[in-house]
Formats: sequence, structure tokens, C-alpha cells
Amino acid sequence: MSLADTSTFTGRLDDLGVAVSAGPPAECAAMVEAAAGEPAVGVPLDRSGPAAFADSPATLPERIETEPTTADLRGAHTGVTAASLGVAEYGSVALEADAAGTEPVSLFVDRHVVVLREADLVPDMPDAFEWLGPRARDESVDVVFATGPSATADMGGLVHGAHGPKEVHVVLLREDDPGEGER
Repeated sequence: MSLADTSTFTGRLDDLGVAVSAGPPAECAAMVEAAAGEPAVGVPLDRSGPAAFADSPATLPERIETEPTTADLRGAHTGVTAASLGVAEYGSVALEADAAGTEPVSLFVDRHVVVLREADLVPDMPDAFEWLGPRARDESVDVVFATGPSATADMGGLVHGAHGPKEVHVVLLREDDPGEGER
């Protein structure tokens, strides 16, 4: 990850209408709190796997339901998940289908708040596939690359939220950030 990758990523997100909050991991809960609507469900950030935050002070606000029932998920306005990877060139995030429920928590809500470590940004899709290849072959990992809010025009005019969230907000965690907050 380079400063250029971060600039490209945040610029692309801006082009897509995606809000970005950036700061150190210790401010993760506050940034998610500000971005998440009510009610909110999520996937714990301290789980194992490539999007693990086990060695990080990053946490979610207590009001985020991290063991949602089907009813919680249906009633949620916001879903909060970690992304395994960000692709700077496209403003995409890699979301793994896992037992914790990352995929449904990210898709069945009006607003998706994505937590991504700046260190997990790659410049382009070839680098993303280089990362994904061994994991897909050796661990049978399923990954969705999500780029901005859901949009479709297959029934006429452009409609947001038909196949996923209407809004996306990325919380970008910078290890060396003194705490600049929202962009």
C-alpha cells in the first residue's frame, strides 16, 4: 500500500458517492457510530481470518448487534463488516462469505459500513487476484468484490438498493494516523 493507492482509493470512492471516514484503529468505534444508522447489525472485528483485527484496538460500538437473528437482519438499516482487501483502482472492497455472516450483513441492509485497514489496500485487480488465488485454491474462500452502492437499470431508470445497499460508508483505519476523522 502506498500513499498513491490510498489517494486513488478514496478518490474513486468519492466518484461512486461513497462516504469515507479515516483515522487510527482506536477511533474505529466512534467512526462506525457516526456512520451507522439505527438499528444496526454487524460482524465482530475480532474474528479470525484475513480480515481479522485481533491484534488491533479496532472495535465496534456496543449498540451494533454482532449475533443477529434473521429478524434482526431483516429489520436492520445498517450492516457493519470488515473487508479483507480494498482495490484502489476501482474503489472496490473484498467481502468474504463466512460463517460469521459477512455476506448477508453487507447485502440485506440499506447502508453498509465497511471497516478496512489501509494496509489491506492493493493498487489493482491483478494484485487482488494474486492475493485471492492461493486462498481460493487452498481454502475454498468465496469473495464478493463490492464497488459502491447497489445500482441497476434493468427495469428502466437507474435504481439504487435493488440488489444490495443503497449507501456505502468506508471506515479506513490508518495505523500511523494521528486522528484526522472524516473526509
